[in-house]
Amino acid sequence: MITIKNIKRALLVSIFALTLANAQTKTSDENFRKPVTETIKKIETIFHITIMDDRGLLKGKELDYADWRIEQGNLEVSLANVLVPFELTYFKQPDGSYLVRKYESHKVSIDKGKERLDFLTNLYPKLSDWEARKKELKACMRTSFGLDKAPPMPKSKPILTPKRIYKDYSVENIGLEILPGVYVTGSIYKPYPLNKKAAIILTPDGHFGDGRYRNDEQYRCAIMAKMGAIVVSYDLFAWGESLLQFPEETHRNSIASTVQVLSGIRLLDYLATIKKADVSRVGVTGGSGGGSHTMFLAALDDRITVSAPVVMVSSHFSGGCPCESGRGIHLCGNGTNNAEISAMMAPKPQLIVSDGKDWTLAVPELEFPFIQRTYGFYGKKDLVENAHFPNEGHDFGVSKRMVLYPFMAKYLGLDLNKVKNAKGEIDESTCVMEPKEKLFVFGDKGEKLPANALKDINKLYEMFGEKNHKVYEIKK
Repeated sequence: MITIKNIKRALLVSIFALTLANAQTKTSDENFRKPVTETIKKIETIFHITIMDDRGLLKGKELDYADWRIEQGNLEVSLANVLVPFELTYFKQPDGSYLVRKYESHKVSIDKGKERLDFLTNLYPKLSDWEARKKELKACMRTSFGLDKAPPMPKSKPILTPKRIYKDYSVENIGLEILPGVYVTGSIYKPYPLNKKAAIILTPDGHFGDGRYRNDEQYRCAIMAKMGAIVVSYDLFAWGESLLQFPEETHRNSIASTVQVLSGIRLLDYLATIKKADVSRVGVTGGSGGGSHTMFLAALDDRITVSAPVVMVSSHFSGGCPCESGRGIHLCGNGTNNAEISAMMAPKPQLIVSDGKDWTLAVPELEFPFIQRTYGFYGKKDLVENAHFPNEGHDFGVSKRMVLYPFMAKYLGLDLNKVKNAKGEIDESTCVMEPKEKLFVFGDKGEKLPANALKDINKLYEMFGEKNHKVYEIKK
């Protein structure tokens, strides 16, 4: 019996057969061109794997000589041959499947990160080899950031707001001219009263909402000040009060990373002039993008004695923002990554904080052993620690702060008892959370911004003998 259902089924079979015949009869006349999805299915069959295009990146794409690009016995070469023409790549998953992804210079799969760490492990088998590698990386990073071309810091006095006095600590805001007309803005937390030598701690900000005004940053700065440190929290470039000089889109200029590194270095230069500051005890800690700059400062500035990068150490992710990876520092030494940059802190104390829901998920098994091996060259494996939170995500939450405080206290000679309650617990409730308006340097509406403040990103590039190649649409 002929039915509509049977007719439709027959029609579908005919279409499939015709499509299959066309696919099989492709010749050099058509450059053996075919849809990439068909070649991907063939790769799955040949190598007995699963390839997922969950973002539809292969949809509608066709490729000349598609099947000819399959290398028998070499899955990775085959995938690269088919995906690279479209600026796509693949990420191998823990279950053995593969994800199709856009190519990004700052991100590779975990297995590629492991391959790189294995290569680096064989590159320097002993301390002298590592020291030579470290020297090469440091010199290249300085040049890549442009630090060797940076104009001297202006001799203008820092702009300081009146202090706010709270229980055992004080806060004042600072605007420091680090380059002609370029001001870094932040807040300085000090022990109160400041009557003895105090350690210094830099806390570069990350890309979290509300910047340095958010509670978790205020908590950690206040607590560490109560413990006996002079702590400075400062804005990212084109973020926070820096927006008074440069619009937010310029944060994604590569020069942002240069200014942020200089901000940390030159704030430390200033803090070192404070009468009670102890420059023999200098810490740095930040999360996310601030974690990147924690590693950069620790690698570049020998004055740093203790480091604690949070949710950023990774061999397969180098930061999705040009303020972290825009200057090509990860090309130094014919290829490096944040795990190796973190290792440059050796043999000085370092706490690596990681979690299970971002790119630091593999730190305990992958990056930490690699970094610990470097510390082993100096016989100091015990000076690097990893605090891993497998059920947590990308933040600088309370659990992460609670491992930070004892570490800083131990290696910077701070008094942890100053922040403990009657139960012996670290108690953040005594810290005052200030509204962002109180943390401003230049007034509620930026009315106190210095007259010489630079507002031209092109002139900023010119200071370093460079040209800005990034063009933005002017917002009206």
